Amino acid sequence: MRDDAHHTDPGGSEDRQEVLRIHAFRLFWSATTIRAFGGSIAGIAFQVLIVTVVAATPFQIGVLNALSVVPYLFFGLIVGALMDRWKRQRTLVSTSIGRAIVLAVIPVLLLFDALTFWSLAAVMLTLGVLALFADSAAQPFLPHIVPRHSLVSANARLGQSETVAGTAGPAIGGVVFNVLGAPLLFVLEAVIHAVAAVLQARIVVVEAAPRPRAQGRHLGHDIAEGMRFTYRHKTLRPLALSVHVWFLGNSIVATVFAVFALRELELPAWAFGVALAFGGVGGFLGAVIAPSIGGRIGAGRAILVGRCLVVIPWALLALAPVGPHSSITLLLILFSIAQFLYGLAMGVEDANDIAYRQAVAPDEIQGRMNATIRTTNRVIFFLGTLIAGGLATWLGYPLSLGIAAMIFAIAALIVAFSPLRGARHEDAVYPQV
Repeated sequence: MRDDAHHTDPGGSEDRQEVLRIHAFRLFWSATTIRAFGGSIAGIAFQVLIVTVVAATPFQIGVLNALSVVPYLFFGLIVGALMDRWKRQRTLVSTSIGRAIVLAVIPVLLLFDALTFWSLAAVMLTLGVLALFADSAAQPFLPHIVPRHSLVSANARLGQSETVAGTAGPAIGGVVFNVLGAPLLFVLEAVIHAVAAVLQARIVVVEAAPRPRAQGRHLGHDIAEGMRFTYRHKTLRPLALSVHVWFLGNSIVATVFAVFALRELELPAWAFGVALAFGGVGGFLGAVIAPSIGGRIGAGRAILVGRCLVVIPWALLALAPVGPHSSITLLLILFSIAQFLYGLAMGVEDANDIAYRQAVAPDEIQGRMNATIRTTNRVIFFLGTLIAGGLATWLGYPLSLGIAAMIFAIAALIVAFSPLRGARHEDAVYPQV
């Protein structure tokens, strides 16, 4: 049941591109968008604090970066199970308030010259836990506020916002940091999350109460049930396995790409930044066309298109005959094309991937299904980054990127030779409430 109940006909003629006309989604999208920009701006500020104020060693920097992943590794499945029993809207509002309070602590620590490695680590760990709860609530909450046939458009809109924030946010963050300074910037960040909490609280939605647990059942049974559902489902199983393999490939790319460009090929920082900006352009364009692709060829084939497309840029970089003495123009064009295709692939597949998951699973298991996939992804990514370091050391950067391309190809093959390939969004069997 939604506040926009007249939009819920799965076969209706509503323009799928007009999802922002739905009041509840407009509030959700606004809150998500300002938090995405705030997060990108804060990311720059945190990096400056780590290097200049805390003067962290390389080992300490690694620890601080790992703290964003640790909550998922240890609590991801538990939180996912809780999200199938807690009110998701209340969780979103509470976590936004919590993040506002935590971020407001940073200016106080700076004012009293009390920001140390340990206090910053505590802040970042707390923010990581809050982000885990918020992310675990957001995906299963979305089907409550938009009709099933608009989930791709809704996820595409969210993807567009996140892409723009990820591309423009760091540049804006640098300017804002120089103008306001760290204390006022984090005050602004706290205000952004407080505004997000207000927007989320204004969403009018009815969430059904969870069914009582059978006698003798506990949280562990709930987690196991979520894992069984995910990996026994005829289309979710190949989707999950394909995503897991994709994350392994992406962990290698994320570890090797910047070092290959900046250190091995000596690409200037400005050119590297331009290439990354093309990734943002590709991601935005991919999110724009994702709904039409998914509607035309189906969810499974749209995901397959994204999986196949992502192979090209890394194979291109692996095979290109370039070196430190190659012209900057050639390297800039090559890396810009690679980043554009990488972003385009993710923009197309993400909206269709997430929307299909949201549509095909019953509401009472959404939190556990998403947590199962997301937690496994992060474990694989964490292990993959360790493997990537060894690959780059022993085999070199181009061959490491070639291995990543082959892993991405395996992720595509899993989709191609499974029932997922023929899946369509409109065939999802579980209507959303």
